[in-house]
Amino acid sequence: MHIKTNFALVALCAFIFFGGCSKDVEEYNKPAIYWYSKIVENISDANLEKADDYYSSLQGEHIGSPLLPEATMILAIAHFKYEEYLLSEHFLNEYVTRYANLNEKEFAEFLKIKTKYMALPNPRRDQALIQEAIAEGEKFKENYPNSMYFTLVDTMLTNLYMGQSALNKTIADLYIRIDKPKSAQYYTNLQPQPWIQWDEVDRASTAWYREWFEGDGTESWYGFMVPDTRSVVSRNSVLDDSNTTK
Repeated sequence: MHIKTNFALVALCAFIFFGGCSKDVEEYNKPAIYWYSKIVENISDANLEKADDYYSSLQGEHIGSPLLPEATMILAIAHFKYEEYLLSEHFLNEYVTRYANLNEKEFAEFLKIKTKYMALPNPRRDQALIQEAIAEGEKFKENYPNSMYFTLVDTMLTNLYMGQSALNKTIADLYIRIDKPKSAQYYTNLQPQPWIQWDEVDRASTAWYREWFEGDGTESWYGFMVPDTRSVVSRNSVLDDSNTTK
């Protein structure tokens, strides 16, 4: 009797352990509308990770489904809403590459620019992303001069140019502090878009909680610790004939 009781307890524990650790039942070989409904359902529940998994199933099992373009755009907008801008751009690229017609491509390209713009709450932190956003914005204006989104893209570009100018000024100030006059002059001379009255543009103020760690945008309390190397300051450091950064 004692042995039977122990066996029953062991069996019960094993059932609880393996049952609790088991994953969801693996689903496959479902119609496209099933996967699509699961995508919408999980987006409604704010479970975007699960929605992405169901999208992979829809794409894998029904590569030619007419539901795929709509599902792709829905996920792009959902990730944008939840500020997951890189994932939003991924789905937008997929949409533009595989599904969009001319009119749909215009809207998707506009959203791609907006994802980069919204991903820059602090322009001083990402030099490359600003350059990419500006390049795509200018390309959009060139490709769609009569677009209903033209003014919005132009406004974003203006802000991006001002953000780039503030970043260049910050880099120039840093080069001055570490005695790199050539590089400082290079960034000081970078004033894109002559139609902007740069002397009327004020530097954006830094929030007090960031100023403790980053300084006020002109200098930082940890400036003395910045090493005298090109990689720390900028990818565009100016080199003199002796191959040293100036």
